[in-house]
Amino acid sequence: MKLAIFGAGMIVKDFLTMIHDIPEVELTAIMGTPKDLSTMEELQKTNQIKKIYTDAKECLADPEIDTVYVALPNFLHYQFAKMALEAGKNVICEKPFTLNSIQLVELKKLAEAKNLILVEAITNQYLSNYQSLKQALPELGSLKVIECNYSQYSHRYDAFLAGKILPVFDPKKGGGALMDLNIYNIHFVIGLMGAPKAVHYYANVTRGIDTSGILVLDYPGTKVVCIAAKDCSAQVTSTIQGNKGSIVVDGPTNVMKDYSEQLNGAESEQVDKKIHSHRMYEEFKTFNQMIKQHDMKAAKERMQHSMTVMNVVDAALKDSGIKLG
Repeated sequence: MKLAIFGAGMIVKDFLTMIHDIPEVELTAIMGTPKDLSTMEELQKTNQIKKIYTDAKECLADPEIDTVYVALPNFLHYQFAKMALEAGKNVICEKPFTLNSIQLVELKKLAEAKNLILVEAITNQYLSNYQSLKQALPELGSLKVIECNYSQYSHRYDAFLAGKILPVFDPKKGGGALMDLNIYNIHFVIGLMGAPKAVHYYANVTRGIDTSGILVLDYPGTKVVCIAAKDCSAQVTSTIQGNKGSIVVDGPTNVMKDYSEQLNGAESEQVDKKIHSHRMYEEFKTFNQMIKQHDMKAAKERMQHSMTVMNVVDAALKDSGIKLG
């Protein structure tokens, strides 16, 4: 993979602490705005990135690049993923893939027409601990209740209350607790359960954006609650309850450092199958292989999952009356 990174924010800096452990990924370029130039120059120096661009079209015209990692703010995902696909580049796009399913369907059709790989960077789907948890689910018997809580008080919330609208609380920029934090919980649940039969989102909405909310997903015989908040905090944990036992994941559903399983009448067992300390390693290892082998079948499977997630997002936003973009 000869990669161009679009963005120079926190997620990119975090990504760069890991990617050198996958030497097959060549850091061909980084692209950002002119105001990002000094940051990109520092990142180039410390991470051996070949080229810097401040113009996306110029970057996408570079024949050395075969893949673009879109790590820009939420509302820019669709625009720049589309540009990259039109330029003939494979695309890895940060979560949330797009702001709605209409945008995602368009990108999907474009990728298929161009015979290009298009995947969403969503860590939990690729983590060994998540795969191990999926395999353990039948041991819990009939699943009854799933609860995921990813709540973090945002240091930007005080500014928001004072009237300063930053991207994470801006509906025009795809902000809000659902898209920032609960999206991880949605991916976690959809990867286990598939599409729900009903979706309801009970959100605390201020100035058109959800600062916190409770998402309820209804499955035959199983009830799911996904909680996310940026205006308050709590222990970040997820619990899966079946009639024969339970599984508890301490910490965010995008990290899954480990989990514990307790069957009825037995001692709790701690499980940790991770193969790397960084949550992004396994997904990018998979993406590199997918692109190297041009595995369109795998890309299609991942897209089906992402489409199911985006349909849930659409339903949640409609249910709560929130309009993004």
